[in-house]
Amino acid sequence: MRIHLKIKAPKQGIPVMHQPLLTGTIHKWIGDNNTVHGELALFSYSWLNGGKFKNGMLHFDSECNLFISSYDNELVGQLIKGIQHDSSMFGGLEVKEICLEPEPDFSDKDRFDIASPIFIKRRIESSIQHILYTDPLAGVYLVETLRKKMEKVGLVDDTLKIAFDLSYPKAGTKLVHYNGVENKASWCPIIIEGKPDTKGFAWNVGLGNSTGIGLGAIK
Repeated sequence: MRIHLKIKAPKQGIPVMHQPLLTGTIHKWIGDNNTVHGELALFSYSWLNGGKFKNGMLHFDSECNLFISSYDNELVGQLIKGIQHDSSMFGGLEVKEICLEPEPDFSDKDRFDIASPIFIKRRIESSIQHILYTDPLAGVYLVETLRKKMEKVGLVDDTLKIAFDLSYPKAGTKLVHYNGVENKASWCPIIIEGKPDTKGFAWNVGLGNSTGIGLGAIK
């Protein structure tokens, strides 16, 4: 299930590096009965859409939008209740409208655009390395991480394959700062081969590492 949020934005803009604030807001909305904090994330969310960078800040005309997805419909319900109780976010942002989008039928869809950069990290020998879309093993790692999440909810798909769409002309990388840590992530569409339910699961929970802090969301 996916919820789309229409958000009133302040004229003065918000900090570019606002992901920790956004993550904190989402956990505020989940509330005291927060069973997802520190766990393998079965949810994902996009970056704020509709802004322009100016003078070190992210500016919006009057509003922006964001989506949050989860495989767990109870979590979606918690989020909606939290937003209805307190629609404020940070920096003057405030939710004005909530729209629900059920999981579509993905029988005929393989290619997915991304709504936030896809981050892959692995310990290789003695160091943590950030794996980019150009790495031949990137798709293998994405499958590996998604399978771990699928196992958590009892989903199995032996046909699953994931690859970055390397034909995309604007593919590139993003350096994402989160609480002082630099994460090098990929901005490139994804091709998912597998059962429709598997694609739907990925649509909900995102791909790669750190989906719980706003990376790896797909459209």
